[in-house]
Parts: sequence; structure tokens; C-alpha cells
Amino acid sequence: MDEQALLGLNPNADADFRQRALAYFEQLKISQDAWQVCAEALAQSIYSDDHIKFFCFQVLEHQIKFKYSELTEVQQQLIRETLITWLQAQMLNPQPEKTFIRNKAAQVFALLFVTEYLTKWPKFFFDILSVVDLNPRGVDMYLRILMAVDAELVDRDVVHTSEEARRNTLLKDTMREQCIPSLVESWYQILQNYQYNNSELTCQCLEVVGAYVSWIDLSLIANERFINMLLGHMSVEVLREEACDCLFEIVNKGMDPIDKTKLVESLCQVLQSAGLFSIDQEDDVDFLARFSKLVNGMGQALIASWTKLIKNGDMKSAQDTLQAIEAKVSLMLQLLIHEDDDISSNIIGFCYDYLHILKQAIMLAVMKKLTYDEEYNFENEGEDEAMFVEYRKQLKLLLDRLAQVSPELLLASVRRVFNTTLQNWQTTRFMEVEVAIRLLYMLAEALPVSHGAHFSGDVTKATALQDMMRTLVTSGVSAYQHTSVTLEFFETVVRYEKFFAVEPQHIPTVLMAFLDHRGLRHTSPKVRSRTAYLFSRFVKSLNKQMNPFIEDVLNRIQDLLELSPPENGYQALLSSDDQLFIYETAGVLIVNSEYSAERKQALMRNLLTPLMEKFKVLLEKLMMAQDEDRQMALADCLNHAVGFASRTSKAFSNKQTVKQCGCSEVYLDCLQTFLPALSCPLQKEVLRSGVRTFLHRMIICLEEEVLPFIPSASEHMLKDCEAKDLQEFIPLINQITAKFKTQVSPFLQQMFMPLLHAIFEVLLLPAEENDQSAALEKQMLRRSYFAFLQTVTGSGMSEVIANQGAENVERVLFTVIQGAVDYPDPIAQKTCFIILSKLVELWGGKDGPVGFADFVYKHIVPACFLAPLKQTFDLADAQTVLVCITVFFSFTLIAMWQTEGKKNNGHIVLMVDLSYKENTLFFLNGVLIWLLLTCCGTVFCSSPMLKIKLENCRFENLTLICITCELTLSESEQTGCSSLGCSGFSCDR
Repeated sequence: MDEQALLGLNPNADADFRQRALAYFEQLKISQDAWQVCAEALAQSIYSDDHIKFFCFQVLEHQIKFKYSELTEVQQQLIRETLITWLQAQMLNPQPEKTFIRNKAAQVFALLFVTEYLTKWPKFFFDILSVVDLNPRGVDMYLRILMAVDAELVDRDVVHTSEEARRNTLLKDTMREQCIPSLVESWYQILQNYQYNNSELTCQCLEVVGAYVSWIDLSLIANERFINMLLGHMSVEVLREEACDCLFEIVNKGMDPIDKTKLVESLCQVLQSAGLFSIDQEDDVDFLARFSKLVNGMGQALIASWTKLIKNGDMKSAQDTLQAIEAKVSLMLQLLIHEDDDISSNIIGFCYDYLHILKQAIMLAVMKKLTYDEEYNFENEGEDEAMFVEYRKQLKLLLDRLAQVSPELLLASVRRVFNTTLQNWQTTRFMEVEVAIRLLYMLAEALPVSHGAHFSGDVTKATALQDMMRTLVTSGVSAYQHTSVTLEFFETVVRYEKFFAVEPQHIPTVLMAFLDHRGLRHTSPKVRSRTAYLFSRFVKSLNKQMNPFIEDVLNRIQDLLELSPPENGYQALLSSDDQLFIYETAGVLIVNSEYSAERKQALMRNLLTPLMEKFKVLLEKLMMAQDEDRQMALADCLNHAVGFASRTSKAFSNKQTVKQCGCSEVYLDCLQTFLPALSCPLQKEVLRSGVRTFLHRMIICLEEEVLPFIPSASEHMLKDCEAKDLQEFIPLINQITAKFKTQVSPFLQQMFMPLLHAIFEVLLLPAEENDQSAALEKQMLRRSYFAFLQTVTGSGMSEVIANQGAENVERVLFTVIQGAVDYPDPIAQKTCFIILSKLVELWGGKDGPVGFADFVYKHIVPACFLAPLKQTFDLADAQTVLVCITVFFSFTLIAMWQTEGKKNNGHIVLMVDLSYKENTLFFLNGVLIWLLLTCCGTVFCSSPMLKIKLENCRFENLTLICITCELTLSESEQTGCSSLGCSGFSCDR
């Protein structure tokens, strides 16, 4: 060898020598026999320089890696013999080789193993073991070679070609068959012999065990003798770090989940008994970092086992594993809060996974608890059933919270449960099928989107929901023979109605489910009733997508539209309330169709004509009926007929849409048919209620076309009416007034006083003192009356009131003042002050009624003070606060009006008892000061008395008199009044 070139291998050599050494190395690599010189140098220990030895191993490494196939059998045998000779020499040398030389030698051994083990050197490990025996230096090399072999075969940081990967797999399989048990036995012997006298070799061996355990038979290591030895090492300070790492690799090995749980638990028991679960901040941080990694591995291994057991449906074993996980939480938290960041960071994986399974566990618990039990009575739900329904609502809130934390997990969990259940719904218990569909239903609120757009946006979520909905409508589960499943099916398809915009091919399937024995013709009245409502929603949501099915649907629901007279004894499938939804659905189908106006008109007439014909017949029968029960039954049936016709009009939004469909004439015919019922002297309350509702709808749909019918209808409805009749009639008049305003002014002027007389007459009727029902009816009527006056004044039609004659106007105004002050009803009070404010605004000028200005000073202004001073005026009540605000607004209008008028020289005297109300001082002072300032007065305060100085105030001679001492404010200052009334003006009180 070139001795001069070799000098460049020394780290201290200059650049020229290093460059020459590098060139020499490149020369040897391409030489055919230069490697033999290096082999001879190693076998005969020619060179003592460590860098030359390393250089020789590099040459051999290159030859084996890139040119080995070019060598003859003899040459290859020479390389094997060279390495064995070198290994034998290590046990005889007085000093061991440097670590970097031993590592390089191990790499060369590993390369030769990979190249020859399958073909020419199957006894590779046995030959090495026969050479090293239990010699410490030999054992060191043996363990280094094992680590190098493992690195060649399984190191994931090294990128292998597909051919190399196949070769490595074959090598590992062959090793498992031929030599792994012997290698494991050698490891055990090494550990047993050196655990007390050579910690370095013991740690090396533990590292080898940890590396190989991931791909050999675990039972060779995870057995009593090995585990006991490893656990013993946990108590030896110099060994415990490597023992931790070895145990970590063992628990990370894939195995049966139940066996894994048992293994981890057995390890934990021993570790805990050794006191290792009590973490001390002062402990060796290097060891604790390894121990934290081990605990993390054990925790994650248990969680992986729990996940597999849940997936396999082994709930008992999963519960046991979950308990084992929870038992480690305290230790996990101790390590997480450790002041050393390495110790804390090593346990984060366990923390994350635990939070994940905690959410999963809660989700599974919620899903389980949502399930009905066998004892639930669906046909006769009582207190227990009501409690469970309420409990379900609480569980839903919990599920919603979980969705906020981990929406992806919830979606995946529901999808798994749903798909698993629906695959075998025919053989699954009803409560499991119901809860699977219910979970899908709940996802709509748990994973909210704007306007129900569940099938757009987030692709993952949209795809999952779309798949589940497709499964729901195509699985046939709608035919399940249990009401809870049937109802949940319909609830869900309606909730996810936008699915049918994405996959409209499923609409016929769902429509048939609604229309046949599964829905509207189900044997259960409960299912039929709920389905009627859901069917209406479903049809309205699909809108134009229903066009291909309109005729078929209308034909199929024809029998459900029949008005059942009371005398035929036939039990209809749907109740009258349910039929309302069917009529509404029919109306929506007709109006939203793409038919011509003529066709729509014909369909609507076909729908309503049977109702009109039966109405006429039933009305005649009612007029002749003698029995009161029969009268009531006939009246109810007539009311249903009117209600059905009214419900069909909900498909229209205004008169324009009615005209476009050509349906105005049909509804006018209905109106003419139904109005005669108002003149029927029997069952007036029921009949009037139905006709009133229809008139409300017609005002929207027909607008001014309905006006000719209003006077006659109103006249009939005001005859012999009671409080409830008036209370329900007034909203109709309010609707007419607000909508048509001056168009109905003549009508309003004509019926204004008759309506008021009817109201006053009912309000003046005597009632028993303890009759709460009568008192409430009168209160509600009084509110309606004031609401009527508010509508009239607010619609700019105060002339309706003004034209009633002075006496009637005064009576009306006094009723408003009375409502503002005397009745302890904040809602009515607020309305009254709004009316008064509006009248001041409208009548406060020169064109106002004669004497209205005096009425303002004598009654409206005092009312603004007197109402808040009432003992029943409670500022803690929200409605009362609104009254207070309205009073302030009234003051503003009065002040604005007053500043535009002339100076008033009259006296306003307020007789006020200030002694009984705590908030009197606050209110009176505040309002008075505010009012006087608005009216250009000047207010100033000097302690201890509040003084008011009026300068150029429109309210001249405004005087406050205490009714206790009968002194004015100024007089009380001079003479002194001991009552709370006068002293209440003191600033410090």
C-alpha cells in the first residue's frame, strides 16, 4: 500500500496529504485486487493506526456493496475468512478497537450477511456465536453486528428499492425460521451473565432486544423469564433507561388486543409495586424522560386495543381496557405537568389519544343511552315516557357540545353505527334501528350549516351525509314494522330535504312511502297524524321538483280530502287537524305547478267545490237540527270545511299570485258560500270563528275584492256577541283598517260606535269577584279595544273618531285615560299612551277638535304623572319599563306641541301623595326637571333642597302640593313639613 498516501488519513494531516489519500481511495475502489491488500492488512493486523484500519474496512465495504458479484468463489470465501479472523483477533488483543472501527466492522459484517445469508452463509450467526462465545469483546461485536443487520433490514430512514424490500422480507422470514430462537436465547444468556458486572454490554443487549422485538415472535420475549428480568433492570440505575426503551418496544408490538391489555397491565402492576408510579420532581430527568415515553407507549397501546375491541363489538373486554386506561390518567397527568419539557412532551401522545377516546366513549355512551328500552310504551305514553323524552333532549345537547369539539369524530362515529345497523336492519331490534336513524337526524343540528346546505361546502361531510341519506332511502328501512322507526325515517328525510336536489331520482321512492301504508295510511293514528304534517313540509320544500308527480299525488290523496259528515259513522284515516295539512299540500302542488292558469283554476275548483257543496247541505241540516250534540257535531264539520278552504289559500302570498293562477273567482265563490253561516242562530261561536279565519286569509289573497262582503259580515258578527267573540273580531277589523286605510273610512265610521257599544256592554257586565276566567277575558278584551284605537290612529284615520260627535269622542278619550292610569296592565297602559301621543300629534294643531288643548292640560299631562305614581307601577317589571319610556315619549310630543302654541296661563295642580312609593322621588323629579327644561325652564339644585325656578316657562304657575300638609313646595320650604312628601324633595334623600 502507498504509505505516503495513507499519511493523509490522519485528521491532523495537511490538505495536500488528505487530497492524496482521497485519490488513493478512489484508485483502490476501481482496482481489481486492491481489496485483497486491505483484507490481508486486517487479518494479519499489519497496521496499528486506527484510521488505516478504518480505511481498509471502507475498501472492503465498497467491494461487498458494489462489486461482490464479480468475485470468484475463492475470493468471496477469502472475505468471509478475513472477517472471522479479524473477529477472533479482537478477543486476543490487549486493547479493544476504537468504537468507530467496531461500528464500521459491524456494518461490513451486516452487508456480507445481506449478500450471502440466503445462499452461501446460512450459518452466519452460528459461526459468529461459536467464535465470540461469552467473551465480553466478542459479545460486544456480536451485538453491534445484530444492530447493523437490523438497520439494513428494517431501518425506515433508509430508502430501499422494491427489490431490496422483497429481499429484506425474505431474509427476516428465513431468520425467523432458522435462527431467531437461538439468537433470543443468546440474548437471555448475555443479560443473565452481564446484568450485574457489565452494564455497558447489558444495555447494548437490551437495545438489540428492543430493536428486534418489532419483527420477531413476541412470545419469545414477552414471557415470564424475560419480562421478570427486564422489570428487575428497572430497579438498577445504570440499566433502567435501556430497560424502559426495551419495554416500550415490547408494548408497541402488534398483538391481540386482549393479550396486549393483559401484558400492559401485568407490567404496570410490577412497576407500580416498585414505586415507579410516584413521580418526584427531583428524580433523574433522563430516566423519567424514558419512563414517560414508556408510559406513553403503554397508554397508546391500551387505547389501540380499546379501539379494536369496540370495532369487534367486544364491549365487555373494551370496558375492562377502558378501566385500565383510566387507571393511568393520574400518572399521565403527573408526567404532563413535570417541569422538564422532555418528560412532559413524551406523554403528549397518550394525552391526545386519551382525549380522543374520551370523546369516543362519551359518544358511544350517548348513543347507547339514546336507545329506547323494551318497556317504553309508544301507544300510551305516560310520565315515565315523558321523562325519557326530556332525558333524550339533554343527551342531544351533550352530543351538540361534542360536535363543537370534534365534528369529524362525531360524523365518523355516527356513520359507522348507521351503516352497520342499516346493513342488517331486518334482523336488528327496533330500538337500535331507530337510534341509528335518530343519530343521522341529530347530525343536522350538531353540524349546523346555513339554510340546511348539508350537501355542499365541506366535501368530507357532504359526502358522508349524502351516502347515509342514500342508504336510508334505498335500504327499505321505511317498511320496518315499528312506529318509532317509521316516524324517524320520515322526520329524517324531511330534515334533509336538500338531499333530493342533489339526487332527485329518490323522490318517487320517498313519495310512495309517504302515501302508502308506511305513512298516511299507516295502522297507527300517531304515525298518520305526524306524517300528514311532514308530507306537507316535504312537498313545499321540493317545490318545482314535484312537477312530474303532481297529478299522481293529487289522485292518491283524493280519499284523504273527503269531508266526513258526523252521521255516516265512518272513522276517517285522518283527523280534521291532519286534513288541514293535506289540503295545504294540495294547494301548494296546484299553485307551484307549471300548469296553465286555466288548468290551475280547474284543479283548485275540483278541490274546493266538494267542500262548498257539502257546506250548503250541512248548513241546512244544522238549521233544522234539534239535538244540541248533533248541532255541535254539524257546526264542527262546517267549521272544518271553512278551515280546509282557508288552508288551501296558504299556497298564495298575495293577490297577484291568486290572479296569476286564475283562482280569485273560486275563492269568491267560497266566500259567498260560507258567509250565510254567520246568520245561523245556532252554534254561533264555532261558525263565526271559522268564517273569521277565512276572511283573514281572503283579505290577503283577494284584497279589495273582499270589501263588499265586510259590512254584512261585521254586522252579523256583532250581534249577540260575548267577550271572546269581540276579542277575536277586533283583529279582523284591525287587519282591514291597516291594509285599506281610507278605503274603509266610511265603513269604520258607520260601525265604530256599534263596535264600542258592544265592547262597553260586555266590559260592564258584572262578574263574581273570584272569577279569574271572566277577569282575564275582560282584560284581554280591553287590550283588544285599545289595540283597535291604536290601529285607527296609527293608520292616519283619527277623523273616524273625531266624526263620532263630541260626547262620544270625549267618552273614548276618557276610556284611554282610564286605561293609561287606572288599570294595572302594563301592556294596555303602553298602548294607551301611544294612542294619546298620536292624538296629540294629530290634533294638537289649530285643526284639532275644539277643547282638545284643555283636555291635554287637564287629563293627558296629569295622566303622565299619575300613572307612574300608582302603587302598582313596578319599575322592576320589563313591561312597566316600556310604559315608562312611552310616557317620556308622550312628554316630548306635548312639549314640542306646546312650544309651537301660545303661552298657557292656567294652573296645573297635581295632588300627589309622595309618601307611599319609593321610586316616586326618582320618577317625579326626573320627569319634571326634564319636562321643564324641554319647555325652556331653568332648573338648578342647591343643598339640601331641590329648588325649581321657572323662567319663561310655557307651564306658568305649575304647582306641586303635598296632600299630607297641603302646602306647596315653596311653602313647605318655609314652614317645614315632616312628611316624607315634602322632605322627599331633599337632594340628600
